[in-house]
Amino acid sequence: MKGLFIFCMLVLAAFSNDSFIGDQVLRITANSEEQVYMLNDLAELDHLQLDVWREAVKPEDSMDIHVPHGSLQTVKAFLESNGISYSVMIEDVQSVVNHERAEMLAARSTAQMRSTNSFDYANYHTLEEIYNWMDELVSEYPHLVTKEQIGSSYEERPLYILKFSTGGNNRPSIWIDTGIHSREWVTQATGVWMAKKIASDYGNDESITSILDQMDIFIEIVTNPDGFHFTHTKNRMWRKTRSINAGTSCVGVDPNRNWDAGFGGPGASSQPCSETYRGPRANSEKEVKAIVDFVQAHGNIKAFISIHSYSQLLLYPYGYTSTSVPDKQELHDLAQRAVSALSSLYGTSYRYGSIITTIYQASGGTIDWTYKQGIKYSYTFELRDNGRYGFLLPANQIIPTAQETWLAVKVIMEHTRDNPY
Repeated sequence: MKGLFIFCMLVLAAFSNDSFIGDQVLRITANSEEQVYMLNDLAELDHLQLDVWREAVKPEDSMDIHVPHGSLQTVKAFLESNGISYSVMIEDVQSVVNHERAEMLAARSTAQMRSTNSFDYANYHTLEEIYNWMDELVSEYPHLVTKEQIGSSYEERPLYILKFSTGGNNRPSIWIDTGIHSREWVTQATGVWMAKKIASDYGNDESITSILDQMDIFIEIVTNPDGFHFTHTKNRMWRKTRSINAGTSCVGVDPNRNWDAGFGGPGASSQPCSETYRGPRANSEKEVKAIVDFVQAHGNIKAFISIHSYSQLLLYPYGYTSTSVPDKQELHDLAQRAVSALSSLYGTSYRYGSIITTIYQASGGTIDWTYKQGIKYSYTFELRDNGRYGFLLPANQIIPTAQETWLAVKVIMEHTRDNPY
């Protein structure tokens, strides 16, 4: 096994499409409002090609920035000359990516999926592997799980959801999506694990059995398949969709800034090259429009949970405005209970609150739109970690992450079942 792993590392070193050799991720801490502004201005300099993994909005916040090798000297000199402290979070991004890919190749070479029980939930998987796994899950639980296509992506890949249902039409439902930002691989992996958990727990776990006897659950595991495929074949750090932006060479829209809730406001960019580019109009992205159409056609979704990484947060609306939602106290109390359940397993610490008060202002976000559609229990998770690995979370943390997240998701689902409003 060790020899196979080393061989995979050599193959990746020779043929990888990524180009992160010598890149670093810096954790930068601003000590004043002026330094926050300076860091934000630095991040906007196109020629440096900086990729902000985590933003800083106030003094003492940590900003995590992926810095290309060619910009490292300039960025570090800027920080040092302005008295801004920083540390190196990831020494060499390419080496971490190579290790991750080597683990995937080694696992793929030594195991084949014979059933969903033999599937390697402790490793990352490609789009094709996840779609094949979905088909296997449906075949093993035909009376509980179905696969539905709700649309197609920009590059014409199918947008699949798994429906968990014990029968009936237009029942109250819970929606869960993962992977809307394609590089957040632990989210798609968590979605796979949770889908198997739901299927296998029905009839064996009193809580899940009760929920599914009264409600349906929908899970979209790969919400951004074009971007996800791109992270596996070209650029591991790709975040956005893959739509062509007219009049520019830059590709893609941030699908979490493309919803019709404060669209185009602060916290989203009008620049097509930006990682938070909002798009030309609300719902311009086929991946977003497919969910919008599904939610509106269904009309009876009671909870909407969108799962991201990283930073260890549980967030509720709003993000685009400082106005509190009418249900703030209930959402806040439920978030507290969910976070408590999550932390009970491994002691993982989560912060919780509204988007705008907990992290930053962001317009055009998913759960702001779903809440405005009347889906009271609208939440966003930001999974592990808190910055040691960022978007490159080691595969050995997939199952612990999924297990603890599941406990929080169950709390939200149980509350939704008991308070259908």
